[in-house]
Amino acid sequence: MLSEFQKHIEITCKDLKTSHIGVAISGGVDSIVLAHLLHKCECNISLLHCNFNLRGTESDGDQFFVEQLSKRLKVPYHTKGFNTESYCKKNKLSIQEAARNLRYEWFNEVANNYNLDFVATAHHADDNLETFFINLLRGTGIEGLTGIPKQNANIVRPLLKFSKKDILNYAKQNDLEWREDASNKEKKYVRNKLRHDVIPVLKEIQPAFLQNLESTLTYLQQSNAFLKEAIAQKKEALFVEDEITNGYKIDVEKLKQDEHVDLLIFELFSPYGFTAFADIKNLINAQSGKKVVSSTHIVLKNRNYLLLCEKNILEINEVYTIHKDTKSITIDGYVLHFSIDAKIENGNVLSAKEHQNTLFLDLDAVSFPLYVRRKEKGDYFYPSGMKGKKKLSKYFKDEKMSLLEKEAAWLLCNETEVIWVIGKRTDRRFAAIKETKRILKITYEKKY
Repeated sequence: MLSEFQKHIEITCKDLKTSHIGVAISGGVDSIVLAHLLHKCECNISLLHCNFNLRGTESDGDQFFVEQLSKRLKVPYHTKGFNTESYCKKNKLSIQEAARNLRYEWFNEVANNYNLDFVATAHHADDNLETFFINLLRGTGIEGLTGIPKQNANIVRPLLKFSKKDILNYAKQNDLEWREDASNKEKKYVRNKLRHDVIPVLKEIQPAFLQNLESTLTYLQQSNAFLKEAIAQKKEALFVEDEITNGYKIDVEKLKQDEHVDLLIFELFSPYGFTAFADIKNLINAQSGKKVVSSTHIVLKNRNYLLLCEKNILEINEVYTIHKDTKSITIDGYVLHFSIDAKIENGNVLSAKEHQNTLFLDLDAVSFPLYVRRKEKGDYFYPSGMKGKKKLSKYFKDEKMSLLEKEAAWLLCNETEVIWVIGKRTDRRFAAIKETKRILKITYEKKY
């Protein structure tokens, strides 16, 4: 196995030989073999051990075992203890999800602190098989069936080519010692049920099942890459940036007419945390105002469009203060720039709707401090290019703004009056004219 391993990392990740690698090590046979193989290949390694404090003295025994291993191998050793159960309750996660989150957060932290180029985990071919079936049982798209990636960011998995049988054989042939985690035999976890009850039967039916899966995953990965490219093109055609919500508008008719609408909805909306894809499809023919909510985003039907934006956009009610010496402020990924005594370009007053990202105000008509805030009940203004005054609610309705756009709109105000519906219209009472002596110029641009 050592020679196969050497060949494998030369082909798939030759940088490992010249890199500083943190080895995620629990004390179990998989991670012990990984550390042993990398050490035999003369890689520069450090051992990284997480103590999740879930098994009392056994957890402490694992930590001591790994510490002694680091001394025998004469390599650096880093460990961290976690209150996993408390983290579970606080974040409403399962033990497995909590441990995974804590593990990878710490790996990232220790990699930065100790200049690790990679963190290697001991996932192997049987883990890949189990993950395939777990995702299949939960329901997934093609990406969920492509298996565990060989590398993502600085996390590498050099053992994915090798089976659990290969790993056990290597450990026994080299008289390696390891720790057994009794929880791996408990069938209350889906992964363990698959490992002990389902997969052995499949291997009995088809002895080459594991090798065949490797080929299947390769085909699925290639198909997924092709699909992603096609979906990216579809997204570019369908998703139009919406500056008000800092999200997207999606043309309902274009989406509905696509012959692969179900696939499109899954692929386009799943990155935003959505799982109720039938509900999103129903929005296509729903009345305006209907919405579907994920943990992070909202998609809303508004006339001929679906509007997609982050939930927290609507939760931000902060008031931003602008003083006379304020040069810029950042709000929701947009930047407002302020400059005093700017000249009116070419004699034009840029305050009307067609110049929505730049306006000139009469500095003598405004009074500092100014404020940027959300709408409030009773707000009104005197829209430039229109007669009389108008309630903000009526203006939003006339502009056919959606519920999301209304809630996400920002206003530039003084103590009592609306000066500018940012990105839309200014109040003509504050607009600069050719005779204005002192100018306040404001520009509005997207930051990211």
